[in-house]
Amino acid sequence: MNDVKLALLGSPGAGKSAVLVRFLTRRFIGEYASNANSLYHKRLSVDGRQLNLEVFDPCSQGSGARRVLEEPMDWADGFLVVYNISDRASFSNAKTLLRQIREARVEHCKGEVEVPVCLVGNKQDLCHARQVPADEGRCLAQENRCLFQEVSAAESYQDISILFTQLIRQVLEQLKQRADRRRYSGSRSMAKLITNVFGKRRKSV
Repeated sequence: MNDVKLALLGSPGAGKSAVLVRFLTRRFIGEYASNANSLYHKRLSVDGRQLNLEVFDPCSQGSGARRVLEEPMDWADGFLVVYNISDRASFSNAKTLLRQIREARVEHCKGEVEVPVCLVGNKQDLCHARQVPADEGRCLAQENRCLFQEVSAAESYQDISILFTQLIRQVLEQLKQRADRRRYSGSRSMAKLITNVFGKRRKSV
């Protein structure tokens, strides 16, 4: 069974916890402030594959988000970065978070820089108060080579389920590629060892 670990990041008031709870339970929770980190577990099936999903939901990250990303970056297989489409400041913070994810991967992950990320514009139901155009969110996602989707945690489970599923698919594909690289590297090392051992024996004959 596959294990998939995601981290959920976003500004206070962006509704990231509401997005997560909607996915996990299909229910909508109103806004609430949390000063504690939470780790959620869910067993689910994606494309016929059974997996254990863990989602780390730290307390909301403002301008001091670097503190959160000082957690071991190799823990998370993928990230969701959530902003509020009716709050320009939360979108600016999402830009910062995306940059810090890249920087932290370079610093901590020994070459494994690429990591699946989904940029999520929440509160689509507040279009009358929109401050961030959808095209702007889409352009930011393209610049960072990540998925993008606008959702409304208050109104829809389906869109949120789709974005989590897309991200999980990307994570599973990358985990497979990493495992293939490790197997290839291991087989090459073994072949080199065998060549060295038997090559030396032939020379000594």
